[in-house]
Amino acid sequence: MKNEKKFNNRIFLLLILFSISSITLKTLKKVNIQDIRISGSKLFSRNHVIRNSSLKFPIRLILINTNLLENDLKQNLSLKNVSINRELFPFGLKVKVSPRIPIAYGEKTLNDEKIFGYVDKDGIFIDRKNANEENLKNLTIKVFGWEEKFKNILSEIFVTQENYEFELAKITFSPNGFLTVEEKDLKTIFLGFNPNLINYQLQIISNLKNEFKKNNFFEKIDNIDLTDPNQPKIKVFKP
Repeated sequence: MKNEKKFNNRIFLLLILFSISSITLKTLKKVNIQDIRISGSKLFSRNHVIRNSSLKFPIRLILINTNLLENDLKQNLSLKNVSINRELFPFGLKVKVSPRIPIAYGEKTLNDEKIFGYVDKDGIFIDRKNANEENLKNLTIKVFGWEEKFKNILSEIFVTQENYEFELAKITFSPNGFLTVEEKDLKTIFLGFNPNLINYQLQIISNLKNEFKKNNFFEKIDNIDLTDPNQPKIKVFKP
């Protein structure tokens, strides 16, 4: 009886050692392109993961820095979020992506070259090749002069527009950061350099549109200067 118990214990230990050895060997195995599984979007393929990573594939599973890879893909593919898990069974990388949804056309300048793409609700620029065409049908706003430092202002404009009575058609940042917008009926509106005023300025735009709608005043407007929102200046066409 004791011999049988010892035999069973040895078998159990051998199984544990075999399992540990198998797992260790799995982690040392190299991840190839066919070992990458992507979910969340049909727009991105395994090749996107390989081409937009600072890691060099094939690479051993145990050496893959998932945080680094997530940051690479998020930045290079204009993703809202990405999560990556190393898996042994089945072996490989599980990549789940959350694409950004464009709400405006976008244009930025990089090394004196115009780059065309889109902008999402967070004010993030989306490269044209990383945007799903199904989400581009109803875009009515254009953003010119996009820069990383303007993303928070853009986000505030997009969020505020949902709550106010106006329809922006164009948002333009000059090279020195001066902000100008175009509204469907109010036409050109100068907002200036101060991002802290943007919410107040947008509120005034909404109030002006409601007021002018009552008086049918839209056709007389040339432009509106709200750089000092406490003293709006309205330029009208002279006959």
